Formats: sequence, structure tokens, C-alpha cells
Amino acid sequence: MKTIAIVSQKGGSGKTTVAVHLAVCAERSGKTSAIIDLDPQASALEWRSRREAETPEVITATPEQLPVLLKSAKANGADLAIIDTAPHSDRAAVAAANLADLILIPCRPSAFDVAAIGTTFNLLKVTKALKKTVVLLNAAPSRGLLTDTAAAGLAEIVPVVPVRLHQRAAYSHAINSGHSVEEYDPQGKAADEIRALYKWIMKS
Repeated sequence: MKTIAIVSQKGGSGKTTVAVHLAVCAERSGKTSAIIDLDPQASALEWRSRREAETPEVITATPEQLPVLLKSAKANGADLAIIDTAPHSDRAAVAAANLADLILIPCRPSAFDVAAIGTTFNLLKVTKALKKTVVLLNAAPSRGLLTDTAAAGLAEIVPVVPVRLHQRAAYSHAINSGHSVEEYDPQGKAADEIRALYKWIMKS
């Protein structure tokens, strides 16, 4: 079982959006996935409540419950476990980072968001998890040099995922109806992005 922790100390980076889309993508690829939601706001669980499909499973938990839940997920045949953490929660982020195979930091390509990544980096240094950490540029504008500039700056300190998720209405529409973009618009650009991201993660 591969375990992905989605971590960012900044709110609004898109952690839950990335988590649910990756989980559905895994299911549509014939794998079993589970989301462990450590965020007290339980946004992933709220998305799940609007969903008609029975998968993926979403479990709310505390950081202390994480080791047992990951063991249970593996024992029950999960191929992918995604840990969705809360912003401004050192305890949850550290617990998730210590147990993950890959740590994904979603980051919008704005000066404020890029600057705020330093807080997350400093937290991960405590866990010695930076060697398995990558940044995902999320909600990127489709045009202009802003994203390239952000990627170049970030790449000097941490690996940047070669796949980018762009600012597309399909993501919001899909989340609002309890779906993923692959279900909402299978042939759309957003669905292509999620599939590319999933493939990259599973090979990493």
C-alpha cells in the first residue's frame, strides 16, 4: 500500500480537492483507495456525504489514530491511502509525514502562497521528511509566466511535481456534486491533469 500525505500549513491550498480526486482516480484505475481525514472541518467527509458511489471510503480521525487506521487499511486490501491534513495543525502534519511514503504540498503560484511554504518546510524538517517531499502547483493560471516563475523558485529548494493542476471550473463543479472531474467531464483537461498526477505519484 502506498501512503500519500497532503500537507500545507496554509489554508486554501487545495489539499482536500487533490485528495478526493486522487482517490477517485485510483478507484477508476482498478485500485482500492481510502482517505483518512485529519482535518476537524472534515471537508473530505462532507464531499463523501454528497456522493452516490460507495467508494472511496473516507474516515475521519485524530493524529493518534493514524497508525492503527493505516494498518487496517492495508490489511483490508487498500492500494492507496491518502492522508488529508488540516492547515495550522503541527501535530497532524508531523504524524502524517512520519507515516507517509510521499508528502505532497499543494501550492498556488502566488507570492503569498510560495512564501508561506517556508512554514511547512520548517515543520517537515523536524520530521526529517523533506527527502520524500514534493510541491504540487495547484490552481495555476492557464496563461502567463506566473506558474513558471513560481516553479523555478521552488525547484531550488524542493522537487516540484512535473504535472500542474490549473484553475478550472470543472474542479469546483465536480466537488459540489460529490464527484471527481473524471466523472464530471471524463474528456476534459482537468480529468487529464488528475490522471497524469496519479500516474506520476504511483511511479514515484
